[in-house]
Amino acid sequence: MNTLKKRVQLIDGLRGFSLAGIVLANMLIFQYGQFGGSEPQLFGIKGIDLAFHSFISITVVGSFMPIFAFMFGFGMIKLSDSLKSQDLRPKCHLSRRFLLLFALGILHSVFLWEGDILTFYGATGFFLLLFLNRKPKTLLVWAVLLLTGAGLLGLPASNPVDQLVSTTPHMQNYILQSQDVYSSGSYAEIKNFRNHADPFGEMEAMVIVFALVLAPLMTVPMFLLGMRAARFGTFDDPLAMRRTYFRRTMFLIPIGLTFKAYSVLAPQLGVEGWPGMGIGETLGGSLLALGYIYAFALLYTRSHRPALIDRLEAVGRLSLTNYLVQSVICTTIYYGYGFGLFGRAGVFVGAVIAVAIYGFQLWISPIYLKKFRSGPVEHMLRIWVYLSWRGQPRKKRIAHWTSGESTSSVN
Repeated sequence: MNTLKKRVQLIDGLRGFSLAGIVLANMLIFQYGQFGGSEPQLFGIKGIDLAFHSFISITVVGSFMPIFAFMFGFGMIKLSDSLKSQDLRPKCHLSRRFLLLFALGILHSVFLWEGDILTFYGATGFFLLLFLNRKPKTLLVWAVLLLTGAGLLGLPASNPVDQLVSTTPHMQNYILQSQDVYSSGSYAEIKNFRNHADPFGEMEAMVIVFALVLAPLMTVPMFLLGMRAARFGTFDDPLAMRRTYFRRTMFLIPIGLTFKAYSVLAPQLGVEGWPGMGIGETLGGSLLALGYIYAFALLYTRSHRPALIDRLEAVGRLSLTNYLVQSVICTTIYYGYGFGLFGRAGVFVGAVIAVAIYGFQLWISPIYLKKFRSGPVEHMLRIWVYLSWRGQPRKKRIAHWTSGESTSSVN
């Protein structure tokens, strides 16, 4: 297998791998709501379910969506390079791409599910254009600075995230009300509650400040590191990078798990007032995500790779379509207009359902790609980016008048 082909497959595989964790983490939101997933006591979760909730919170939640962010930044640079090679304007085409992602996210969140991430990705993409032509060193410096800032915010004795959203009576009432609406409401009732109910009350201004300050510190570094990896060629030759992947895996996974375990388990053990209670959410998730990325890359340094990898790559090639399909399936399972299992299935059963959904995507994605080159949503995105029904860059003919003859060049 040539180096270029292996690199492309590795990226597709990473996207597919990230979707496995995303559907498992999102299961808590599908089943308990955007804010209820972090408040298990309000749903009577205890025993094995509580232990499994803690396990997912440590190993999955907040550590797979950053992988997707990393790949978003990586893909942004690779698409920019491809556009440049065809004498097209990268910022113009990327802006159209981000605009459509933002619009899809709005539609996704308004009409289907409150846990949408596409809106944030689309908006962040415009910000990332500022870093599009920066050197790898510059991208690394900014990423490290932002990660450091996120880590510092997690050092106080109280978790900054919990202080803002999960300890107010208004928020708890909102979570309890959502259980009734989502489990038994009609589509119109759920849509109305999702778009108009206020979970924050008088804390609205503080939440806005939180979003403007903490969210970029926690998420933008992964986008920048993905951009740096594309510029630096981190995945261009996996075999040559094997030792680097291994060292980073052995360092990042243990430290990421330690930070997250401390933040999740300390409150359950009655430890209050200890410093660093929020470091798992502000920093640990990103470090663990990086560890997972390099651990997965190690699979591409083996002479015989597992057969499952091919299926992961197929899921990754259809990542946007599969992400939206997960929302359609899960809201049908958990919401009142479907099977109404919201808040009732339990964490373990919910995880089994999530694994079954992802297993279905592992099975169907390769079959789909035997007939089609890309997913329907991916193709729609390409149509909009290139303003071409074929989803391919338009060929521009430039007339060169020399000796009474004209020639054409293709961009």
